[in-house]
Amino acid sequence: MGALLGVNIDHVATVRQARYARNAGSINVEPDPVEAALAAERGGAVGITAHLRQDRRHVVDRDIFRLKEAIGTKLNLEMGNAPEIVAIALKVLPADVCLVPESREEVTTEGGLDCVKYHSALEPTLKAMRDAGIRVSLFIDPESDQIAAAASLGAPVVELHTGAYAEAAGAAREAELARLIEAARQAADTGIQVNAGHGLNYTNVQPILTLPKLVELNIGHSIVSRSLFVGLEQATREMVECLRF
Repeated sequence: MGALLGVNIDHVATVRQARYARNAGSINVEPDPVEAALAAERGGAVGITAHLRQDRRHVVDRDIFRLKEAIGTKLNLEMGNAPEIVAIALKVLPADVCLVPESREEVTTEGGLDCVKYHSALEPTLKAMRDAGIRVSLFIDPESDQIAAAASLGAPVVELHTGAYAEAAGAAREAELARLIEAARQAADTGIQVNAGHGLNYTNVQPILTLPKLVELNIGHSIVSRSLFVGLEQATREMVECLRF
């Protein structure tokens, strides 16, 4: 028992962009996010996650198309609800898309998507993805009204935002874990698949495995950080072991 692991390779692309931001789409640049994805698969990842941001700060369009062709598991495309990115998703046809909030000022995604506020804007995107055979996940905070909105949108999957849990300590962390458990229970009771992610690492992940009906965790930064010392395949393998109980 345990949870499945999806590996986010965004920060491999971040390292590449530090040197090659002007020509990231050419062939003679490194590190290659596709090679990272293949290493993660060898380490036991059941999917590869990549976030194509509007500002292309790390992953670029060519990466997404190459990932779709190269990997043997599934591609989970993280994306904001922007027409340009929606159009790319409908060309790439990943197995999954995960709709997230997006701000140019943030370093990484902060906070969940407000499915209540943006319900009407999300409806056509979910329909377009559904019609194309793409499964949609909504990255949301563990709040009852957000889960209800996700259900009313017909989302088959939610990814519960674990950032507040990851940043808390002591009693505050226990309270955040309790929120996640209740949110997972509510989502599962409505027939929605429960995934989770954000800020999880090798030391804080195991309590998250107590979430009811948890299927998959998406983890990136911690695995890429660990890979500097042991390589990405081994770093992935170690996280897979953490997710077993």
